[in-house]
Amino acid sequence: MQRELVAEHLPENALDAAGAFMAFHLEAARAALGQADCTALAIILAPAGHDHADWRRTLARDLAREAAPKRVNVVAGAPGAARNDVLRFLADAPGVTGHYCVCHE
Repeated sequence: MQRELVAEHLPENALDAAGAFMAFHLEAARAALGQADCTALAIILAPAGHDHADWRRTLARDLAREAAPKRVNVVAGAPGAARNDVLRFLADAPGVTGHYCVCHE
């Protein structure tokens, strides 16, 4: 079962946002992955500038490696059909892990 973790209220500055995620959301992500019924985790973030892409890709890749064989992906996008479609796809994609997916309406 894919669990979803929504990380809200991150700073606009990329470096500050990365630090805030690690300080306030990383343990929740690890706890979700530690649940027996969790086979995948989708971390949902708000849209952000291009300068956020590196830390978000690193988060997806490194947490997926740590959690293997469970899957981890990071999804960025505003609530709506595009984000829902990506989340639905990831829930049914057993080979997809460690990706940063940006959704556009």
